Amino acid sequence: MTTSPWDYWYSTSCCLCCHVRTGTIILGVWYMLINAVVLLILLTALGDPEQYHLTSAELANDLDVMDDANMCIGSAISLLMILICGMATYGAYKLRAAWIIPFFCYQIFDFALNTLVAVSIVVYPNTIQDYLQQLPDNFPYKEEIAALSNVCMVLVVLLFISCILAFKAYLLACVWNCYRYVCSRGTAEILLYVTTNDTTVLLPPYDNSVSVPTKQGTPPSFSTVTA
Repeated sequence: MTTSPWDYWYSTSCCLCCHVRTGTIILGVWYMLINAVVLLILLTALGDPEQYHLTSAELANDLDVMDDANMCIGSAISLLMILICGMATYGAYKLRAAWIIPFFCYQIFDFALNTLVAVSIVVYPNTIQDYLQQLPDNFPYKEEIAALSNVCMVLVVLLFISCILAFKAYLLACVWNCYRYVCSRGTAEILLYVTTNDTTVLLPPYDNSVSVPTKQGTPPSFSTVTA
């Protein structure tokens, strides 16, 4: 009997010794709160554009229109993320595996996007300097960071991104283990109902029936029964 490579990573416990189902529910609620705050900020900015838009005289009207469009897109994305996280939370709570899949796909997309960022930093290390030049002058420790060499700066950024990727990979594994747990739980709890004319018999799962040891010994003979 061969063991799948995924079985070595399967575990029903995650951080703080809690169950993967509980961890997925906490993660879904946390993501919902973050996206709800972002959505509230964007809707407030759209409702009061004079307070949140840039008032520089160098900005043209086209940039203001694009700013409104970006905020509308961001609001739609935040609303979609709230829906996806809510589905994952509901799926983990109600043991519905299909509801966890959208959130798991989002985690894969987010992990792949951060991996591409790390690869782009390695291939184009000068992008870090370009990004530092775009920061405002009052940004904390801007001059000290800019004084570092390109190699040291790339190593620091890669170390920071590697920690983020490791954390995201762990959360991805927790949601995947929760999905497997819900699937296995649903398969194990399948019960067969045999309905007759006036009675309903509840049969146990097939695996439990097979595991029950059979009684040893030979059945009594026909003469003993009829005696």
